[in-house]
Amino acid sequence: MTRRTRHDPAAPGLAALATLLADETRASFCLALLDGRAWTAGELARGAGVAPSTASEHLGKLVAGGLLAEERQGRHRYLRLADDGIARLVEELAAHAYPGTRTPPRTLGEASLRHALARGRTCYDHLAGRLGTGITDAMTGRGLLRQDAGFALTEDGLEWFGALGIPLATTSRRPLARGCLDWTERRQHLAGASGAALCRHVLEAGWCERVGTGRAVRATPAGRRALSRHLGLDTASLDTA
Repeated sequence: MTRRTRHDPAAPGLAALATLLADETRASFCLALLDGRAWTAGELARGAGVAPSTASEHLGKLVAGGLLAEERQGRHRYLRLADDGIARLVEELAAHAYPGTRTPPRTLGEASLRHALARGRTCYDHLAGRLGTGITDAMTGRGLLRQDAGFALTEDGLEWFGALGIPLATTSRRPLARGCLDWTERRQHLAGASGAALCRHVLEAGWCERVGTGRAVRATPAGRRALSRHLGLDTASLDTA
């Protein structure tokens, strides 16, 4: 009699998830949506360079698999990542797959995009790249954030947010602060409710601006002055190659 091998009950789900992300077009959709915004199916199709019919098929699989959520407004279909947990999964997988130092860029446009994303970007709803890790390091150096036993805002950190008029959601089930592995810097940047609140503030206050239609962001001249004043951040380091 053949003895059946016992499988971990999570194995089928893990295999299905891996299959969803194994396609380059579907992976590109998930990475594009890490900017935290909802995109139309047509916008995602153009960004990935595929036909609308092809995009629709792939998006249907991602929605059915629970990676994306969709909303309809009139004739338009908007897609976004299902939640911040999915965003964290995609970002951490990207950290292992990032080709930055392994393969040279094939075109000038690809080289420019890599540079822009490495300089600063949104990672779903918080800041990443040199901008994100620079702010995280500055907050830690000033005693606003602790990283010795996981990420946690200090009392001074809570007061710092309050002094800047940045509200922190205290009723949310997500942690106030957590580390997120940065796939270009290969170290942690600030995420969680405080990371999201800070990202929202720097964009609304004009400290940072989006670059193009993707998720790359950069500090504005006013933002560089503000980050230097409030955090002592050496903003020249944001431009290093």
